[in-house]
Amino acid sequence: MLKIYDTLTREKREFKPRDPGRIGIYVCGVTPYAPTHIGHARVSVLWDVIKRYFEYKGYAVTLIQNFTDIDDKIIIKAQQEGTEAGKIAERYIEDYFEVMTALGVRPADHHPRVTQEIPEIITMIQGLIEGGHAYEAEGDVYFDVASFPEYGKLSGRSPEEMEAGARVEVSSRKRNPLDFALWKGAKPGEPAWESPWGMGRPGWHIECSVMSRKYLGDGFDFHGGGLDLIFPHHENEIAQSEAYSGDDFARYWVHNGMVQVDKEKMSKSIGNTSAVREVLRKWDPLVIRYFLISTHYRSPLNFSPEELTAASKGLERLVTAQKRLIKVAAMTPKIAGEKAVEIENLNQGLEQVKIDFEAAMNDDLNTALAISTLFNLVRMINPYLNQALLGQEEYQTQAWIELFTRYRDVLELFGNILGIMPTEATEHSGDDQLIGRLIELLLEVRNRARAAKNWDLADLIRDRLGQLGIEVKDVDNGTVWEWK
Repeated sequence: MLKIYDTLTREKREFKPRDPGRIGIYVCGVTPYAPTHIGHARVSVLWDVIKRYFEYKGYAVTLIQNFTDIDDKIIIKAQQEGTEAGKIAERYIEDYFEVMTALGVRPADHHPRVTQEIPEIITMIQGLIEGGHAYEAEGDVYFDVASFPEYGKLSGRSPEEMEAGARVEVSSRKRNPLDFALWKGAKPGEPAWESPWGMGRPGWHIECSVMSRKYLGDGFDFHGGGLDLIFPHHENEIAQSEAYSGDDFARYWVHNGMVQVDKEKMSKSIGNTSAVREVLRKWDPLVIRYFLISTHYRSPLNFSPEELTAASKGLERLVTAQKRLIKVAAMTPKIAGEKAVEIENLNQGLEQVKIDFEAAMNDDLNTALAISTLFNLVRMINPYLNQALLGQEEYQTQAWIELFTRYRDVLELFGNILGIMPTEATEHSGDDQLIGRLIELLLEVRNRARAAKNWDLADLIRDRLGQLGIEVKDVDNGTVWEWK
């Protein structure tokens, strides 16, 4: 029986799907105005693991993850660069897909974009106005919070706390300071669409209500996102969605903890983010993925070189065991004898690993505990692997080789549910990782040449890398590179 912590009820609840055998998931995606950072990666890796686990359990899973491809931050970025907002969004959407592919995150079943859902957004806003839940004011449209008595039920905040904590736009046109924009009237030079209230664009919150309902319907199973989205974003989603339909919006609300740097939330506004692309230049993608799920999803995750080093060592132990099991499982049996009692005990141990892995995942999707069950598997089999690899023929019988094969299969099955075991695809991404390290080595040589005023060598390295499609840039605090 799977139990999951539901933010709305503040307790672990037994999971019961809306439709037997099927699961619908909506996860809030990125606002593409800057490189995808490790905080974004935690969300996407988590839900990739969750989907894999439910598929292993036999469910047909539909995962929706959106892109907020029109937003104040995108517009500001475009104005700073003298380009179009759409080009900014496209640049960082491409960045998202590239780094998620490197981390082994499979694409969602749909990645809807706000700019592609404008007609549906307008229809929902019109319905809210007709139902007495929204009002137009000089080209803007606001949701009337007072029309939804349950407002605040997700965050558990009082009206006073919500008013203090909301990112409220000061406007004399609002009836209530907590009322939030469903539609924003156009400002000069900004992207805008026609609507019954004049040219404008959607507010932040309405988009996710529209896209989740469009692709999953009302009462879908899981709505996910970071803890920082509980208020106001998800609180507002519930209000407008349930006011519009009269039905429950999502059955379970699942929120992951924040990635921290020195115990402070990682945030683009603070400026302490680490772009996934930069981290991938120094660390194997599987190490990063292992790190991201090595802590329970609801707990904060501290990002540091020390934590990644620990993740690297842990993953290396599992991968080494995998390689050894593959090697032994491929051996040709040498003699017919076997140690029946030991094999039976190890079979029972393997069955317990299966039970423990599912128990960990069924207890609020505890990936950290699930990983520990894989270490138990390795701990049990390693002494016998050693004997087989040292040439002890009594451990190279048909029965022992079949046992090693079962251990290999279970390690790979559960490791692949978590997405942390090497596959053909991840081994290829490891080649990309090696290329990145070699480039970093060349740049280190170049920086030493520059320090020694050996300009000819420094320029040669820069120019030859340029011929290979690698652009080198000297900045105030060092040297950076990127593919042209």
